[in-house]
Parts: sequence; structure tokens; C-alpha cells
Amino acid sequence: MTGLGFHGDAELAPGLVDLAVNVRTEPSPDWLTKPITAALADLARYPDPGPARAAVAARHRRPPDEVLLTAGAAQAFTLLAQARLGVRHPVVVHPQFTEPEAALAAAGHRVDRAVLPPPFLLRPEAVPETADLVMVGNPTNPTSVAHPVETVASLARPGRLLVVDEAFADPVPGEPYSLATRRDLPGLVVLRSLTKTWGLAGLRVGYLLGEPETVARLAAVQPLWPVSGPALAAAAACAGPTAVAAEREIARELAARRDHLVAGLRKLSGVTVPGEPASSFVLIRVAGGEAVRQRLREVGFAVRRGDTFPGLGPDWLRIAVRDTATSDSFLTALEAVLA
Repeated sequence: MTGLGFHGDAELAPGLVDLAVNVRTEPSPDWLTKPITAALADLARYPDPGPARAAVAARHRRPPDEVLLTAGAAQAFTLLAQARLGVRHPVVVHPQFTEPEAALAAAGHRVDRAVLPPPFLLRPEAVPETADLVMVGNPTNPTSVAHPVETVASLARPGRLLVVDEAFADPVPGEPYSLATRRDLPGLVVLRSLTKTWGLAGLRVGYLLGEPETVARLAAVQPLWPVSGPALAAAAACAGPTAVAAEREIARELAARRDHLVAGLRKLSGVTVPGEPASSFVLIRVAGGEAVRQRLREVGFAVRRGDTFPGLGPDWLRIAVRDTATSDSFLTALEAVLA
């Protein structure tokens, strides 16, 4: 499957080193696994999102009625597409995660695209003034570009929903690009994921932050008990001070690993790394990208194809940041493939 419904996990196969999925693969810490495991003993009870909602609200210095827990951050895109929000002119800023546009299209919306050229920095003038729903990632998947916070904030205005996908905000040390605590911007909705840093893709838990009326309208189209008890336990644990401190340390380590990978990529002839990658993956451009991707598979590495992202093409490949030994092995393989 290609197009908007294609995701990185489709690149995987037994025996391949996974550089296609942007999920941290290190073992979970005890402070996270213990509450998840404990929740398994209470599966007969319908899940209560209250404690997790309060914990997330406290983390971002918001009241609980501005928080909605979701079955993975991706569920928020479906809710935004299906809720009665009066949207007439949705615009998705590309290249970015394709699920927002796919969800809008599936709900019958006619979606316009604001496509950014390399190095993929956000230009507010690229977004039509008539747009009443704008979706943008920050940092953006797949480009790893982090847009200045005030540039993103400048898109907010009365009568418009500004949806900022911050699934990859916490891998950036200090989260300098996050709008999660901003309550002064009209129509702002921020989406967050627990999948990436904590390796919880299979648990399906995320959340959104927004104005109480917007949160209530989104909750109205959400299925009953959409987030399981173990997932809520994980959300509460990941919102606590222990988790936040651990996130900061992980982000610093990740930044060093990313810089190592980027430096190695920029030494290779024929490889272009646009801009300054900011998150847990790196986008590159290389001539004959589809053939390069297939050759990398033959020598044991899965990377993410770029041609399914609007605004990119087959010469673009996305590479997840792993430990430096894995990156070095990949760089050696890529150099040989290019030769």
C-alpha cells in the first residue's frame, strides 16, 4: 500500500535493522512498567480517565477540562475530522504526517495543501487566510524541521482551529518549540504522543490539549472508554516529574546521537540533509532513492520511503536515530550502496 495510508511499519521485515519507525526501542523503566502491569489486575473495571487527565493537565499547567486522552495521538485526527466544528476550509501543511489529511478526506472534507519547499521551514503566507482549520507538525515528521514557536503561533486567529502535532516535541531538549502550555492563542489544539520516547506504540495512548469547548466537542464523537486502563496508567506515569526528568535526559542523549548521524551523512558524497534536523529522525535526499532503499534492504537495513509524503518524492528517505554503533553500521552500508 502506498499513498496517505502508508506508514513506516510497512517497511519492516524479519532480519532487517529498523530505521523506518520513529519509536525508541530501549526497555521501559520500572516506574512505567509497574503501573501498567498493576492495571492488568483491574481489567474488570471500566477505565476512569480522571487521574490520568489530571496528571496530564498538571504537567502542562492547564485545567483538566482542557485535556482529552485518546487511543493514540492519531485518534485525535479522526476526532477533529468527524466532530461538528463548523470547518469549511481545512489546510494541511506538508510535508508532514499523512494521517491528518487522510482522516479529513475520509470524513468528507475537501482538503487544501500548503506545500513547503526544502528546507521545509514554515512560511505563514503559505497558509490561506480563508483556512479555518490548519494542521502543522512541530517538529515535523518526516522532515525533522522544528519551526520557531512564534511562527507557528502567528497562524492562530479567531475563527480558526490551529492544530499542532507535537508527537515529536519531547525528544527535543527542553521542548523549546512546544505550545502545550499556551492558553492565550485562540483555537489552538496541541496533540501529544507517548509512543515515541517511551516505546508504547502497541499500547495506543496520547492526548490533546485545547479550549474546553473544543475538547468537549471532540469528546462527544469519541467512542465510550476509548483508552484502556493500562494505557491510562501509562499516561499518568509519563506525566509525572520522574518521567519529565527522564525525558530531558533521553532528549540530550538523542541529540548527541542525531548529531553523530547527521555528521556522518553529510560526509557522504551525493547525500543531502536539508536544514538542521531537530528530532528523532533525519530526512535525506539521494539520487535514485528508490533503488538505494531497495539495496539497503538487501544489506539488512529498513528505512522509510519518502514518496508517500506530499511534497517529497522517491529520492527522499527518512532514517530513525538509533545508537551510534547502529548508525555507524548504517553509514558504512549506505556508503557501499552509493558506491
